[in-house]
Amino acid sequence: MLSRKTVGLVLGSGASRGWAHIGIIEALEEAEIPIDFIAGCSVGAYIGALYASGSLASLKEYLLRMDGKKIFSYFDVVFPRSGLLNGSRRVRELFAMHTAAETFQELSIPLMMVATDLERGEKVVISSGNIVEGLRATMSYPGLFAPVRVKGRWLVDGGLVDPVPVGVARAMGASVIIAVDLNSRIISRHKRPDESTGNLKLIDLSSQEFREEEPDTRSELIKKMADLYANAGNNFKQKTNDYLRREATTPDIVETVMTSISIMQERITRINLAVDRPDILIQPRLGEIKMMNFDQVAPAILEGHLGVQEKLEDIRTLLTASE
Repeated sequence: MLSRKTVGLVLGSGASRGWAHIGIIEALEEAEIPIDFIAGCSVGAYIGALYASGSLASLKEYLLRMDGKKIFSYFDVVFPRSGLLNGSRRVRELFAMHTAAETFQELSIPLMMVATDLERGEKVVISSGNIVEGLRATMSYPGLFAPVRVKGRWLVDGGLVDPVPVGVARAMGASVIIAVDLNSRIISRHKRPDESTGNLKLIDLSSQEFREEEPDTRSELIKKMADLYANAGNNFKQKTNDYLRREATTPDIVETVMTSISIMQERITRINLAVDRPDILIQPRLGEIKMMNFDQVAPAILEGHLGVQEKLEDIRTLLTASE
C-alpha cells in the first residue's frame, strides 16, 4: 500500500486578519485534508499552536463570545524604551486559558515558528522549548512589543523577513505545501453578518456548537477571564491617545505602526512566494479588514473557510496524483 503524501500548512502573519486561519483549518478538517506539519508566523503561529494542542474550538468560542476589540486592549500600556506594550504576561494568559500545553513536545502536530534576529536581520526558526516564549518572539511587532531575549538573541516578529514561511514547512518534510497569505488586500465578495445583532447564520456558524452539556474547569476559566477583560477600564487606543494628546484626525500610533508593517509584509511576501512557491496558495478576501479590526472575528473566519473551498479541488488533485 502506498503511503499518502504529507501536508504542510503555512499560516502567515496578519494581526486581526489571523482569525481567518480558524476558518481555513476547519474547512480542511471538514474536507478530511490531513495536516502533518505547521509552520507559522506571528498570529499564524498562535493559531497553529492552539490547533496543534487540540484547543482551536476553545479559542473560536472565546473570540465569538467576546468583543474582539478588547483583545488588543488586554496588553498594558507601559511605554518602555523598546516597545509600547508589555506583552509577556498577557500572551501567556491568552494562550494558557485555552490549553495546558507548555512545550513544543506536547503538541500533537509538529510546529515551527518564525522570528527575526533584531541585530543580524536573520530569520530564526523556533521548534522546541517553551511555546509561550516562542509566541512572544514571533508576535513581537517592532515598536509595539519589546524584543524577546532567547538564547542570547533579541528576537522580534518573523513577518519582517518571512511573513509566509513556505521554506520552513518544506524543510519539515512536507510533500504538499498549503500556504495562507493574509495580506493580499483582496476585497470580499460576500455579505457580512449583521454586526448589530451578532447574527452568525449567514456564515453557517451556529452558536449551538459552542454549548456544552457539562461545563468544565477550563470553560469556567475562560468565562472569568472574559468577564474580567469586559469590565476593564479604558481601552488601549484611549490610553495612547490621552498619553500623546494627539488630534482626533491624526492616525493613532498603533494603527500607523501596524499598517506600515502590513505594507512591508505584503511586499516581502510577494518576493518570497515568487522564489519559493507553495503547491497551494490561499489568499482569503480580507482587504476590508484592517490590521487592528480585532472585532471582525466572524467575517474573517468566513473568508478563511471560503478561501479553502475555492482551492479544495486543486488540493485533492495534488494529494491523489502519483509522484
